[in-house]
Amino acid sequence: MLHFSEDPTITVFRPHVAPTSARRESYVWAVDAARAQDYWFPRQCPRAMAWVGPSTVAADAERLLSSGSRRVHAIEYGWLERMRTVQLYAYRFAATAFHPLEGREPHAHVATEPVTPLGPPERVGDLFELHDAAGIELRVLANLWVFWDAVVASTLSYSGIRLRNARPRSLEQ
Repeated sequence: MLHFSEDPTITVFRPHVAPTSARRESYVWAVDAARAQDYWFPRQCPRAMAWVGPSTVAADAERLLSSGSRRVHAIEYGWLERMRTVQLYAYRFAATAFHPLEGREPHAHVATEPVTPLGPPERVGDLFELHDAAGIELRVLANLWVFWDAVVASTLSYSGIRLRNARPRSLEQ
């Protein structure tokens, strides 16, 4: 299990209620390796992510993904410099302390007791290089909402994180 943070000094993770969560339970949040790429961003960076899933129709993939791409992450121009300069760290945990968060598509794992990392956090490195090495197209847009609305209306699998931090929808939308 992994947790990504800009703070390399955390020694114990304690359950808390996330301010933006619809859930009222206190959790320590983590992800498995399959969802780690969702967190290769500065913590507060809004991002819209889409990928080919089991129900994806070829026409949607052709319309919303670049040729040959199976996954795309989009951020706004205002976050570009922060993406270049952020110092991001990965904490590792024993999987036994966590269970999958229930939902339409398990995307996170949670613990209800304090959790100690297995060791010191590891610096993640260059976020652009990580995306490139993983074959993930990274788009930089003026505004996420046109892309997000198209993705949500499509058959692609998707996830949006920290969208409340995105620029407002334009009046033309």
